[in-house]
Amino acid sequence: MSRAMRFLSRLLSLFALAGAVVTAVIDATRSIATASITLTPFIESWQASSPGTFEAFRKTVEDRTFAALWDPGLTAVLSLPSWLLFAALALIFYILGQPKRRPDDLFAARY
Repeated sequence: MSRAMRFLSRLLSLFALAGAVVTAVIDATRSIATASITLTPFIESWQASSPGTFEAFRKTVEDRTFAALWDPGLTAVLSLPSWLLFAALALIFYILGQPKRRPDDLFAARY
């Protein structure tokens, strides 16, 4: 992977981590206000903030793939809490942005 792609992956990881922190703070604030644990699913946040893009995404997935991918598959993933989904994306992008380790980079190989 080139240096530019690693940089882009790390940048996306940073933004996803920021999204995870923001959504975790929102859920924590709601939990304190209601005196019970409140976890907001990503699908509800997306529908509330931008229903047009959500419907366009749903329609695209159902039209270009088989419909079973949307209903049991993606709805289960999108029903996860927002902070968990963003944290998972941050971890994936961070791992993708790591350079490959060469055997000569190991400490024991130098001596």
